[in-house]
Amino acid sequence: MASGFFALLDDIAALMDDVAVLSKVTTKKTAGILGDDLAVNAEKASGFVSSRELPVLWAITKGSFFNKLIILPIAFLLSAFLPKAITIILVLGGIYLAFEGAEKIYEYVVPHKQPVAAKLPVTEVPSEAAILDVEKSKVKSAIITDFILSVEIVIIALGAVLEQTLLIQIMVVSIVAIIATVGVYGIVALIVRMDDFGLKLVAKSNGAGFMHGFGTILVNALPYVIKSLSVIGTIALLLVSGGIFAHNIDFFHHVLVSWPAIIREFLIGLAIGILAVVIFKFVLWLVGRIRG
Repeated sequence: MASGFFALLDDIAALMDDVAVLSKVTTKKTAGILGDDLAVNAEKASGFVSSRELPVLWAITKGSFFNKLIILPIAFLLSAFLPKAITIILVLGGIYLAFEGAEKIYEYVVPHKQPVAAKLPVTEVPSEAAILDVEKSKVKSAIITDFILSVEIVIIALGAVLEQTLLIQIMVVSIVAIIATVGVYGIVALIVRMDDFGLKLVAKSNGAGFMHGFGTILVNALPYVIKSLSVIGTIALLLVSGGIFAHNIDFFHHVLVSWPAIIREFLIGLAIGILAVVIFKFVLWLVGRIRG
């Protein structure tokens, strides 16, 4: 009886050890999309009144958890009954990632007109209801974006453990999903409050010394941190998408095989992304011509 109990504990320990190792490997594979998730959410959670930043971020975080509660069961059902669908969704997600990364580069390189915002009289102050409506709209937009990114994270994580048992898949992917939510939004909270922390240091420094200098750096660095995250996220999108194509499509197994993996995957992702952007722009142009 006792030996059976200890054997069970040993099996559980071995299972948890496998889950820990696979969770670490899977988290590394989703690191690229997590970087983009971080950049996107840091941008969406900033720009609010200081007192509203954390409540807004908490609303987005709750929405992110709810998104994953919807996505995870569907992903596990597909894995159990239609595993080929995981690879198909993974490749489709890779096309989306490549498109998003290439489109960001296109928008940076190719000059295009920015939408002109409606000008309000300087004396007109938005009402509290109007401010809350704008806030709700931004939160809704952020949650929708999070849903798309969450699908990609879950599918990439599931694709990394597709050959494991369903139990291990559920445990590993659920752990990665929790890390993705808590880790990303925890870091976003630190980023969006960075300037406020800097201002507090400046206020306590009496205008000189280390606290004043460090606080000033934090305040001035926030826009650059968000911009740098956007650049890193764009590169990560192309790397992740290129890796998806290189490992899941036979044709790309033989493309640039002698090149370093990071360069090879980046170029594959960039090439597919450019093709996707060209097709998208052509379809938009064609629709415009038909309607015109």
